[in-house]
Amino acid sequence: MAIDSIVAQIDAEIARLTEARNLLAGLGSTAVAALQSISASPKTKKKKKHVLSPEARKRIGDAQRKRWALHKAKAKSKK
Repeated sequence: MAIDSIVAQIDAEIARLTEARNLLAGLGSTAVAALQSISASPKTKKKKKHVLSPEARKRIGDAQRKRWALHKAKAKSKK
């Protein structure tokens, strides 16, 4: 029974797509041009940049230098 319902749904989808194709083919190049103009102009928003204050940059830089110093100290002690 499930196979019969799946086949019926596929047949309905094929009929719907065939009808849509026939409509588009009947309209000719004007429909194609209209569809291309719609898809050619996407409206996307530009992402806003995140700006750090000089104090925040200094804190981040100091923390990174501290991590590097610890890493170098561990590497020296292993030798």
